[in-house]
Amino acid sequence: MRRRRLIRFVAYVCVLGCGFALVGCVGGTPPPRRPEAARVPTTGPGGGPSGGFDVRAENARPGAECGLSQLGPQSAVEGWLDHASIAAGTPVRLFASTTAPTLTVSAFRTGWYGGRTCRLMTTVGPFPGRRQAGQAHSPATNTISAASWAPTATFATGSWPPGDYLFRLDASDGNHRYVPLTVRGPSAAGRVVILNAVTTWQAYNAWGGYSLYHGPRGFADRARVVSFDRPYDYGDGAADFTGNEEPLVALAERLGLPVSYATDLDLHADPHLLDGARAVISLGHDEYYSPAMRTTLTAARDRGTNLAFLGANAVYRRIRLDPSPLGPDRLETAYKVAQEDPLYGRDDAHITANWPSPPNASPESSLTGGMYQCNPVHGDMIVARPQSWLLEGTGLAAGARLPGLIGSEYDRVDLAYPTPRPIEVIAHSPITCRGVHDFSDVSYYTTPSGAGVFDSGTSAWVCPLADVCGPGTGGPAIQRAITQITTNLLTAFAAGPAGLRHRAVDAVPAEDHGGTAPGEKN
Repeated sequence: MRRRRLIRFVAYVCVLGCGFALVGCVGGTPPPRRPEAARVPTTGPGGGPSGGFDVRAENARPGAECGLSQLGPQSAVEGWLDHASIAAGTPVRLFASTTAPTLTVSAFRTGWYGGRTCRLMTTVGPFPGRRQAGQAHSPATNTISAASWAPTATFATGSWPPGDYLFRLDASDGNHRYVPLTVRGPSAAGRVVILNAVTTWQAYNAWGGYSLYHGPRGFADRARVVSFDRPYDYGDGAADFTGNEEPLVALAERLGLPVSYATDLDLHADPHLLDGARAVISLGHDEYYSPAMRTTLTAARDRGTNLAFLGANAVYRRIRLDPSPLGPDRLETAYKVAQEDPLYGRDDAHITANWPSPPNASPESSLTGGMYQCNPVHGDMIVARPQSWLLEGTGLAAGARLPGLIGSEYDRVDLAYPTPRPIEVIAHSPITCRGVHDFSDVSYYTTPSGAGVFDSGTSAWVCPLADVCGPGTGGPAIQRAITQITTNLLTAFAAGPAGLRHRAVDAVPAEDHGGTAPGEKN
């Protein structure tokens, strides 16, 4: 999949149209209706487990302006952190570079603060501007690293609550960039875990000229290993977060749900990360998974934890993670072509080919319900089962169209591959990708453990929550519908195993009883 222009457009619209963080764009819309039958049991403040992080108390604090007014060229100001996620209290170092005389850094927590989506945690500086030395290039794998940069500042985080954070780099010449950070909660028990897909962010990151998709000459000289020790070159420095993840963060906190936060790297590092979690929410593009990551998520489902994949193409690429000089799991390996991987024929369980591909193929459908199909597409979502509990309060009837909501990537239920049952196809949308007629599916299945698993079937599910998807997708009607469906989903999932209350009806269209994906998938 090529890096999608959608996310760049989303960030651009947000900055110029709203003047503050992305989801603040929806501040004037009416709040979504929470279904009465699925209210979250209140066992403590914030509608969640007693003790620990109280999202309602946090969101009662004053909000702040955290937007960007001027980006400037990439080299004007940029930065990265020595951790993708931390436990509160872990110091985090910022490595920043700027051509401006001075640099000031503000750290914001994102959420829902009375219509604003940020709270200012701290501001440091100004520091003398410094243009950091360039990058190191490892020719064998085309890995780019900025690990030689000198640290700019260290942040103590002892008072920072769990959440998704943006460091705003403010250069004195008026240019800005973000740097993202996740602060984990002490326990996921009784909570809805919002999962930041940082391995996918890094896969698409072409800072220094190389990503897992291309090098200067295209796919053939792409990187085989990418490093977290460098800035992100897209999403205003925050990669996919502002366009494909932050709108869901704002909605979940607006609903007062008992939330917690983690990254997919944490899934890899801690097999007990999700112990006791009520739900895990995978956001708009969560493609790159190590075997340990997938095992942790599958085990949680099998214990009754609900899963939601609010994007297409999830759990599609198999990766390895290794340390860099700055710490564990800072190098991400994905050869994509099995025969290129040095482990081919020696340790096929850790080959970095696609999950559905041999050797040791394990299609993602056994976890997500749907199979990734093709890219790029742009089509309408068509409602197939309006009687589903997920569509309560939307007013959508069978055959109703949600214009432009399918794409640019999509999933489909395909019973030719391992598929959990019962599985219910809620929207079944005809599209054409690369000249081949196909379907995109929104699906929901339930398990013997009671877990419910939702797959949105499109990579354009999160952006309508803020109505910033770009041309051809959007408007108040789509925003209301997707916000209500997502509210139904989050509220039911936060209440415990959704399959106990909402068992899936086995309803699969005839077209989904066996087929092949039409798209080339490099």
